[in-house]
Amino acid sequence: MPEYKAPVRDMKFVMQELLDCEQHYQQLGYQDASIDMVDAIISEAAKFTEQVIAPLNQIGDEQGCTFNDGTVTTPDGFKDAYQQYVEGGWPTLSQSEEFGGQGLPHSLNTAIGEFSSAANHSFAMYPGLSHGALATIEAWGSDEQKQMFMPKLVEGNWTGTMCLTEPHCGTDLGMLRTKAELNDDGSYSITGTKIFISAGEHDMSDNIVHIVIARIPGSPEGSKGISLFIVPKLSVNDNGEAGENNGVSCGSIEHKMGINANATCVINFDGAKGYLIGEVNRGLNCMFTFMNAARLGVANEGAAAAEASFQGALAYAKDRLQMRSLSGIKNPDGPADPIIVHPDVRRMLLTQKSIAEGGRALVAYLAQLVDIGHAESDKAKKVAAENKLALLTPIAKAFLTEMAVECTSHGIQVFGGHGFIKEWGMEQLLRDTKISCIYEGTTGIQALDLLARKVLGTKGELLKDFAADVGAFCMENSQNPEMAEFIKPIMAYAQDWQKLTETIGAKAMQNPDEIGGASVDYLMYSGYMTLAYFWAKMAKVAQEKLKQSDADKDFYQAKIATARFYFQRMLPRAKGHDACIVNGVDSMMALDADHFEF
Repeated sequence: MPEYKAPVRDMKFVMQELLDCEQHYQQLGYQDASIDMVDAIISEAAKFTEQVIAPLNQIGDEQGCTFNDGTVTTPDGFKDAYQQYVEGGWPTLSQSEEFGGQGLPHSLNTAIGEFSSAANHSFAMYPGLSHGALATIEAWGSDEQKQMFMPKLVEGNWTGTMCLTEPHCGTDLGMLRTKAELNDDGSYSITGTKIFISAGEHDMSDNIVHIVIARIPGSPEGSKGISLFIVPKLSVNDNGEAGENNGVSCGSIEHKMGINANATCVINFDGAKGYLIGEVNRGLNCMFTFMNAARLGVANEGAAAAEASFQGALAYAKDRLQMRSLSGIKNPDGPADPIIVHPDVRRMLLTQKSIAEGGRALVAYLAQLVDIGHAESDKAKKVAAENKLALLTPIAKAFLTEMAVECTSHGIQVFGGHGFIKEWGMEQLLRDTKISCIYEGTTGIQALDLLARKVLGTKGELLKDFAADVGAFCMENSQNPEMAEFIKPIMAYAQDWQKLTETIGAKAMQNPDEIGGASVDYLMYSGYMTLAYFWAKMAKVAQEKLKQSDADKDFYQAKIATARFYFQRMLPRAKGHDACIVNGVDSMMALDADHFEF
């Protein structure tokens, strides 16, 4: 099993040197978030992750969760680890001080979230889902609801879930059947069944607060008639304590490809008492607070998985002896050379490294945009940040998770036959990671959101702000010969990005299916382009640091070398997606549905 080590040095590089988190936090009024505080929190989080959470990863996969007559038991050690997590104050980190939180920036919590997800994906999901529930209640709940639910959720003694999917209803939420009938006291009686509810039932917290979409009788059909409710597993008394069962039960848990230690549940609501959040029939608007937070969290899972697989593959590649280098013996005292000398192994390792570190930079940047949305007083700056977040979130979520599947597959491949064997832990990473491409909207759904809604739907307005940032960076460095190998490609790909957008828009005027045909390729092109921008920025920082001193010389040289690999071996993949887009949708739709036979 790979021994996970939190990438503390690289996380500090991204937060402090690339994104200047100290200035960012001070400008937003996070006075307690000094560099010393950030360093201390990241170091302690690394220690907790490595010593408490990571050792449970393989145990959790082997044992899984167990179901017995509605009761779910997590694997050995999970309950105790979660209790330590709560006692350490980790759930409170970025939550409002009004409800018992520490009031620190969201982006700091995101950094720690990568550590826990890389170390133990299943464990990280339990507290991770609570953050979305908290964000939804804080944004849309009444004062009474906030006082009723947030303190316990903030401290971590209660956890939260998101309940959307039903047996007949996945992405098309307008088809839901769960109903909410008004009670005399103003609450609602919730009846229906939800499936695929992550962390929907477990033994780690005193209560579970479900955020549930349902339809009030008489509401419009489709998505326009959806309302949102808080439905606790156990009723909550006037003192804010959990009481009797609230008509919520777990019907079963799923037996899955991966994330076996996280209970994926069928949850039945049998007249459960629920509390309306926001306005009647405006549930999806409220729910997107949860979903957008979750999408950023899933993007973080992608970067985390790439990092975890890279660490395992790198350690093995340095140790495993197989064949001799084509350019001459590198290990004369051994019977063969370590496989890290072989170019194809280097290709796989550098693919993992470039996605993990590039993804870390992208996610950290998006998390800072979330900080601005929460704490910025200047309305124009706040709107600009939210626009960039809206554009880049589907790119980050879908691109990083698709690339994470490739990276975890490379991890198995580096090990060869040993990678296919469970005891090494590499195949678990692939199994655990695939779900991230599906969570919170599949890659296809994210692609449609990006192209149809965010880009074409705004006539390119959302694309302009981020494109302007890319253009400004290129202009600032256009006369720097050391940056030419990065700036020239970015400028060319950025121009093509704009042309592709215009091409798709023109084609869609004649055939709307062109949007669906182009969307995933457009998203992947956007992902390669976006990561190239961040790799260029990281290369620039590394170059400047090397000019200042020899301190950490190897680290900065590795950063530049990885940027060069990304530009020469990863970014050109975007051209293939370009060609697919230009070729259009006709070949996809030519075959009649009845002719798909086997």
